Amino acid sequence: MNIKSTLLQAFQDGSLSRMTASEICKIYNIPYREKRRLTEVLDALVDEGEIFQDGAGRYGTAQALGLIKGKLVGNERGFAFLVPDGKTAEQKDYFLPHKALHGALHGDTVLAEKRYGRSDDEAEVVRVLERGYQEIVGTFTKDRQAGYLTPDDQRFATEIYIPLHRCHAIKSGVKAVARITEYPQGKAPGGEIVEVLGDEEDFFAEELSIIRSYSLREEFPDGVEREAERLNERGISQSDLKNRRNFRDKLIITIDGEDTRDIDDAISIERVGEDYLLGVHIADVSHYVKYRSPLDKEALARGTSVYFPDSVLPMLPRALSNGICSLNEGEDRLTLSCMMRVNKKGVVKDSEIVEGIIRSTHRMTYTEITKMLEGDEETIKKYADMQETVALFAELTKILIAMREKKGNVTLDVKEAKIMLVNDEIVIPDYKRQFSQQIIEAFMVLANETVATFMQSIEAPFVYRVHEKPNEEKATNFRAFAQNLGLTARFSVDDVKPYDYQKLLKSAENLPVYSVLNRVMLRSMQKARYSPENVGHFGLASDCYCHFTSPIRRYPDLCIHRIIKEVLAGKYAQACDTYGDFVHEAAERSSERERIAAEAEREVDALYTTMYMSERIGEEYEAIVSGVTAHGIFAELPNTIEGFIPIETLEGAFECIPERFLLKGTKQSFTIGERLRVQVTDVDFYRRRTLFALLEKIPQGEKHE
Repeated sequence: MNIKSTLLQAFQDGSLSRMTASEICKIYNIPYREKRRLTEVLDALVDEGEIFQDGAGRYGTAQALGLIKGKLVGNERGFAFLVPDGKTAEQKDYFLPHKALHGALHGDTVLAEKRYGRSDDEAEVVRVLERGYQEIVGTFTKDRQAGYLTPDDQRFATEIYIPLHRCHAIKSGVKAVARITEYPQGKAPGGEIVEVLGDEEDFFAEELSIIRSYSLREEFPDGVEREAERLNERGISQSDLKNRRNFRDKLIITIDGEDTRDIDDAISIERVGEDYLLGVHIADVSHYVKYRSPLDKEALARGTSVYFPDSVLPMLPRALSNGICSLNEGEDRLTLSCMMRVNKKGVVKDSEIVEGIIRSTHRMTYTEITKMLEGDEETIKKYADMQETVALFAELTKILIAMREKKGNVTLDVKEAKIMLVNDEIVIPDYKRQFSQQIIEAFMVLANETVATFMQSIEAPFVYRVHEKPNEEKATNFRAFAQNLGLTARFSVDDVKPYDYQKLLKSAENLPVYSVLNRVMLRSMQKARYSPENVGHFGLASDCYCHFTSPIRRYPDLCIHRIIKEVLAGKYAQACDTYGDFVHEAAERSSERERIAAEAEREVDALYTTMYMSERIGEEYEAIVSGVTAHGIFAELPNTIEGFIPIETLEGAFECIPERFLLKGTKQSFTIGERLRVQVTDVDFYRRRTLFALLEKIPQGEKHE
């Protein structure tokens, strides 16, 4: 065995852990004059990634040196944070000053060593394991010496150097995509322009640059498209109906928004004695998209459909998502149906999951359902066969809402912007949530919970939708904030219950502070995610929950449909063998893709709202403080558009107290939920931000026109 192999084995078994080159020389009786040769061997092992060297010159495996693996989140000012792999709710991110990055950049996966600087959570990069960007989007400029791409993502805090001979034909000022070809030590990354998206001031080039920056999959591979088209053209054959329950004679409808892009859920209801027989019929996408097929691999890679105001990047080709899988009115469609017998208290007394076939009677909209419930004669006449059914929908929904409230369901009044492109004009109406939307929400939640509970009871491999309780630090800050508002908040911060949050919300329901409480409560809560282990869903006060109802647009739903169908077919052991490990991959991948899609959607929405507000400079609005920072105030309009009031435009000196969500001033202070009168002064397209000027604070309880 040579010296290199001997050393590596000694590091792996721990006998040389955390030793310097001098200490290793002593152990092996290596003369001092031979130390240089030993160091060369150690450095070769470091270069190969077999061992690492810390700041004190000690060598060892990553584990022995206590190195932290994680992903860097950069900051435009040059520093970064390290998010550890497998981070738990209790763990903090590590702060890395610019000098501790050693060439690592935003998005890189690194190994870092804990440092003891100004805080206990400071770290320094030891090694870059994987670069986060192969391609990056930005604005291209050039001078006589070279070209440069300034990334749109300001967290990537360096330009990309483009040699002049690689960009002489590209004009300055365009939006472009650069491929990074090298990371020279101590210099800016080098690259080449691989795509020009359009002029910098071109709105749609800007939108395309966001899509490119998130590496979203825009086109389907030819083979995947062809397979989807073949399945769509094949339609439904007699063999597809084997062992399926026939629901085609039932009154089954779909309810969606007017602009819906895929229809994957339908509902039916009947009264059975004093109970309700509720049917939630979901498109049987898994009948067409087989496990590990090219279609499935592409769906897993995408994880979710991504929705923009003017387009959608679907998880599945349109031949499936808008064709044979879409529950279109009057067309036979295969489903996986959850049939639930629900009593007058909202309790599911009995349920079954079956493979079915339906023929949707009507494609209805939320607006039409609302009109029927309000007694609109024209709509009632149009859907005369639906009057009794719609009344039953509303009746059961009210029961289910009351049941969830009793369980402690945390119903936050959170607004979501509705951005539309109508005849090439951006339209953003004021936010309004209809009761008809609650019908679908209540029924889908009940089906999701019923399916998850059944699958957990048989201990099958599964992908759950989980939402952990707030961590102790955030719960402590939230409780203190609520108490500062004069509310009674006595819950235990180390074991918060959904009922605690619900009770607090109800206590403030008719108070001016209700809006602010909603916002701060939301900030105190964890993010929901997918997991192969069930830990419950805090926000829904549910012990067991999953996503079952949208397999056209979400991969976890598609994944669990396959497992459910294996179980229904009596192949429990086969399901465990096939999906036992895969549910971990599906959960992790789906959570990651969901996060990326949400970020991309937010950025595109911000681009549209910035363009929308650019035509409203000088106009005045009433707004609500939605956030405070040391640099100013975020304020939200009734249509959910958020603007920023820079601190330098406010009178007096200010101190930001983050844990109290307070910007405390010498003349006036601001906190989340307060009402303001603002004027639009400018827009910042680079930051995709609207700028406001404060006109006045509106006293709580005062009506203001």
